[in-house]
Amino acid sequence: MLYHFLRPLADDFILFNLVRYLTFRTGAALLTALLLSFLVGPPLIRWLKRRQTNGQPIRADGPPQHVITKAGTPTMGGLMILIALTVSTLLWIDLMNPYVWVVLSVTLAFGLIGFADDYIKVARRNPRGVPGIVKLTGETVVAVAAAVMLARLHGPTLAVPFFKNVLLDLGAFYPVFAVLVIAGTANAVNLTDGLDGLATMPAIIAAGALGFIAYVVGNAIYAEYLQIPFVRGAGELAVFCGALIGAGLGFLWYNAPPAAVFMGDTGSLAIGGALGAVAMVAKQELVLVIIGGLFVLETVSVIVQVVSFKLTGRRVFRMAPLHHHFEHKGWSEPTIVIRFWIISLVLALIGLATLKLR
Repeated sequence: MLYHFLRPLADDFILFNLVRYLTFRTGAALLTALLLSFLVGPPLIRWLKRRQTNGQPIRADGPPQHVITKAGTPTMGGLMILIALTVSTLLWIDLMNPYVWVVLSVTLAFGLIGFADDYIKVARRNPRGVPGIVKLTGETVVAVAAAVMLARLHGPTLAVPFFKNVLLDLGAFYPVFAVLVIAGTANAVNLTDGLDGLATMPAIIAAGALGFIAYVVGNAIYAEYLQIPFVRGAGELAVFCGALIGAGLGFLWYNAPPAAVFMGDTGSLAIGGALGAVAMVAKQELVLVIIGGLFVLETVSVIVQVVSFKLTGRRVFRMAPLHHHFEHKGWSEPTIVIRFWIISLVLALIGLATLKLR
């Protein structure tokens, strides 16, 4: 909105010429979302505490200290992220850009699915929330709808890292691939969200990396230099990623140990869906596997645990997802969180390096 209001004034007031630059609007979106988080956060947390007497249900089989310290903490803090992200994005994006609407729609739709899941968990004290098949069906519908739109906008193709301008035409498989990327990322972030700040910072790091990728993919000169597919208009998603970073940092202020609020599925599914959708717009889905490697690792730990237990009756890890395994081994929560942050940063740098290694 501000972009469309201020840009025509640039000819008369040179200061407003800044809104023409993606870098400026990305920074502005980040700061706007951060400020909105600080404004919305305290009253939202107080409201959630009044509504949620006992807070989010905590797994009884978790480490004893984890069960004690987390009990009574309200969930659905992802609403703070969604409010800050949506308002900031709408203020600073080019509203005529179709990619932003696809990504924002996916984010809000997954946030709605997560909200329903959180509501059932809190209101009915049911740790399972929305039945898995219902949740997966909703996620599939949203991802397929996004795939149909993206296929019309830039074709159902997939870029391959390390190879110059190699595009695979996925054809009819593209919607299935979209479900794997978008819904898969959403649930991977959801599985990672088990300790204070554990999922938030890796998501911020991933958003920063994807924002940079979207910027260069949407710039014809940079894309040609790096020998990566050029996607006209994708650069606008850098603004969206900036808003996501700001909203994430604002939430982390209240989610840092000891957390005053959890993001819940409302936030984790929305963030994961957003990251997956941005990667699909930029045609860097395989790079997302590297950038979001921590989320992949957490998901694989759950899969390995379940398969091993069903086939052999034995558990590979003391508890899954992986961060709980280290809790059971005696690692302190801050140690796990910070070390996982470091891993996320290293993986993001490796993912960005693939843009040049071709």
